[in-house]
Order: sequence, then C-alpha cells, then structure tokens
Amino acid sequence: MELCAHGSGRGLWTGFLRSAQLFPDRPAVVAQGTSLSYRQLRELAVRIAACIQAHRLGSWTPLTAVFAHRSPTAFAGVLGSLLAGNGYVPLNRTFPVERTRSMLVRSECRSIIVDAASLPQMDALMAGADEPLLVIAPDLADPRPYRERWPRHTVVGAPDLEGYADWREPDVPEDAIAYLLFTSGSTGVPKGVMVAHRNVIAYVDHAAERFAITERDVVSQTFDMTFDLSASDMFVAWERGACVCCPSQKTLLNPGRFIREQALTVWFSVPSMVALMKQAGLLKPGGFPSLRLSLFCGEPLPLSSVEAWAAAAPNSIVENVYGPTELTIACTGYRWNPKRTPAQSEMGIVPIGAPFPGMEVLVVDEHLDEVGPGADGELLMRGPQMSLGYWQDPGKTAAAFVVPPGRSDVFYRTGDRVRRPAGDGPLTHLGRMDSQVKILGHRVELGEVEAVVREASGIDGIVAIGWPITSSGYGGIEVLIEGGPVDLDGLRAAIAARLPDYMVPRRWHVRGRLPRNANGKYDRKAMPAVLGDSQ
Repeated sequence: MELCAHGSGRGLWTGFLRSAQLFPDRPAVVAQGTSLSYRQLRELAVRIAACIQAHRLGSWTPLTAVFAHRSPTAFAGVLGSLLAGNGYVPLNRTFPVERTRSMLVRSECRSIIVDAASLPQMDALMAGADEPLLVIAPDLADPRPYRERWPRHTVVGAPDLEGYADWREPDVPEDAIAYLLFTSGSTGVPKGVMVAHRNVIAYVDHAAERFAITERDVVSQTFDMTFDLSASDMFVAWERGACVCCPSQKTLLNPGRFIREQALTVWFSVPSMVALMKQAGLLKPGGFPSLRLSLFCGEPLPLSSVEAWAAAAPNSIVENVYGPTELTIACTGYRWNPKRTPAQSEMGIVPIGAPFPGMEVLVVDEHLDEVGPGADGELLMRGPQMSLGYWQDPGKTAAAFVVPPGRSDVFYRTGDRVRRPAGDGPLTHLGRMDSQVKILGHRVELGEVEAVVREASGIDGIVAIGWPITSSGYGGIEVLIEGGPVDLDGLRAAIAARLPDYMVPRRWHVRGRLPRNANGKYDRKAMPAVLGDSQ
C-alpha cells in the first residue's frame, strides 16, 4: 500500500517512522499475545491517523482520547493520534466511569480510539459527550449496531479503516501538546498536565543515548498509559527500533516469569514491585540473567530492594530515576554502585542523582530563596523537559511554575524535599513537602480524596492520611471522619465508584473530635496517634 506523506518538522512520532524504515520486520510491540512488526504497527497507526485527518473539523481541539488498555490497539492509538497531528489523552477502563467521563469531557477531545475490551463502557462515556465524536474501533468487525446506538456520532470499525490511505505527515509546532495526562488534584478534580513534543523529545534523546538502547532490546511496559512513565517505554524503544513487551495484569502478578519468558533486556517499574517480589521470594540470585538495564522511578527506592534486585539481575546496570509528570517522565538519574551508594543514601533510600542535560536544579526554602550546600529544601527545576502547565487552569499553572527571587526564568515547584549536594555528591530525596503521597507508585493528592469523601458523606470534618509508612511511600490511604453518624457501607460504595482502587481508603475512623493545632487547624501530624480501631 502506498501512503502519501508530507511534512518536515520533527515530532514525537519521527523516531518510530525512522525505525519502521530501518527495521520494518522487527517486532515493535507485543501485547495480548500478539506481536506487531514495525511495518504492521505503522500501517495500522497510519490508517488511524488518516481517518482522524479525514474527519477533522477546523474547530477541533487537537487531542485524541485513547481508551484502550494493554492491547495492540492502545499502542496503535497513541501513534495514530500523533501521526494525525494530535496529542493523545490516555483513558483507563479500570478507572471509575465517572472519572473517565470527566477526563474525556474536560479534554474536549472530538475523537476517541477504543479497543474491544473497552467498548462496553462506551455507552456510559457517550452519555457525557456534548459534541459529536469520531469513534475509531480497530477491533470492531461490524460497526453497524454501534452506529444505530450512537446516531449522533461517527463510528469507524475495522472494515472502514481499510479505506483510509491518504495520510499526510503533520507539521506541528514544537510546543504542541504531545500528550495530556490527568493527575490527582487537590480540589477533587484531576489536573491535566500538558506535555509538549519538545519536552518528550528532549527526554527521549538523552534516555536513548544514556541507556544505549538498540534494536536488539526487549523493553518491559509495566506502566498503564495513564502513568507518564509508559511514554518512556514506548518512545525510547521506538527511537532505536527496540521491542516494547506489554504484559497483562494477570502476567504482572508474576513479574519474574514475565522477565524470563520474554527474555527482557530492559526492565522499568516502580520500586514497590521489587518489594513485593522480594517478599514473595521471587528474587533469586542470578534469576534474571537476560536483563542488562533496570530502571526504577515513581517512588523512593530502598537500598534493601536494589541490593536484592542487583543480585537477581547480575548482568544489569541499575538506575534510580526521578521526575514528576510536569518535568516529563524523568529528569534526574543515579546509577547504583554497591561500594558508593550506601554511603550516599539517606534514610535507607537511594539518591535521585544529578539532573539530565539542560535541566537546572534549585533547592529553596519557604521563601523560594536558595539554601546552602548540604541543606534541605524544596526542589525546583527548569529546562527543556519542563511542561507547558495545566490544561485550562492558569491559576494552578501560575502557582506551580514560578520565578524565584533574583531569577528571570520560570521553575517548576516539585513539592519534593531534597538535600542540596555538598560538593559533587548526588541529590537525595527526603519526602514530600505537601499533601501528596505515593501509593503503589501513583501520585495521590490527599485533598482530592478528602473532597470526594466530603461530597459523598455530607460531612465537612474529613482528613485523609497516608498510612502506614513503608519503605516505598505509604501502604494505603486512611480517612478520619469527625462527628457522625456515618453509613460507612454506603460511603465505601460511593467512593469506589468515584476513585481508582489505589485511591480508595483502606480503613475508616469515626471520631467525635479530631486533633487540632494552636491555629485551630487539623493537626495532621497527630492523626496517626488517634487511629486506633477502624471500620
């Protein structure tokens, strides 16, 4: 099939197209037991892109939702969105439908790519669509029943995609949105982080070189696409012709078997997965000889975990990388060294290292003034990986992206407490400065949990805390309720319908009065002492 292509600007898709020319028959992705070569993935993605371009109206927001989960369609959907000149907005069918619908509506997407397993939720999503949608379902053999159910919308199935061949390579500005990711927000409404093509390209260029990725690599994809670390797996691998290997949720229950059966060479996960494997006795010395590179991000990395992993993967370099979504995937890195690392770690946590090329670090006090060497403070960063800010929220953007005193450039406030290196030592991570916590690698704003519980219960006195403290963050969320009475069974059901599993409180505590400080505010530091019995 001949496909016409025009355009000369570099976009996030450029590396994939180059690899598709160089390595057309090598595997690009393995998902749901299906392997797609670069040629096959390119052809499907281009047809999706051509379809979006053919139906695009001048007033469309240049974003496409990808409602697909760990499937070939998910990967083709991401590429198809980009090849159409749109950014992609990943949606997750494992999230409550109400949350997913909110993301779809707020993003103003006019096109959505959906896989077979996500189709059953589409009726509920369509109920919130004010504008007609272009629904592309590459797995749908017969779209006619869906056209009858959704007469306001355009439904394109597998047979229809065969007719879309007139694709034009887009020419997008470097500041165009490559992806829009919704993260936990303090008001109960998720924040949409706008990440530009130039942001991701800056990361990919450095990561592909730093990690020496080649077409012979087989790269894990343990992250859902709603987690920005998934972008590293995809685009760094595709930049160099490597294969992305995406396990099912069931397969991830035994990561060791996944590594061995797929002969993975590159592993990337949150540190808590290592802790679970260690606890389950899955980290046998020499158990993962195929791995040459192991990356960890999303949570503090305990020394005990990395030591066990290094023994299980004796041929692997191990790196701890750090970066919030607003700074594009990862922006600092630290290479494990068994002789040097223990002495450089604090509180048994591996350092986060040094900034990536072009990224500048500033460690500041509460007035945003720089602290001295060896002192701790909030980490601020700027550089080519700093994102565009928050989708349709100039207030939150202005609060998080600031110009410190005596500086002329904008820095992002990470909210993370770090120690400024003395001399040429690495940055060490000391925890969060605000109410954000890490649960199983996910960044959770406790204020969002409180807002949802407050709305569902009708009670104002709600405090959410991360508890218990673990080596990689927190074991879960617990909620304290002041007053009552409370229908806890009904409240649990209401919360489970609104929040992802990792944000649903694991225990509930009803108290007549919660601790307060001298200012009359809830004393969050005193909350663990009054937990006691739970319901």
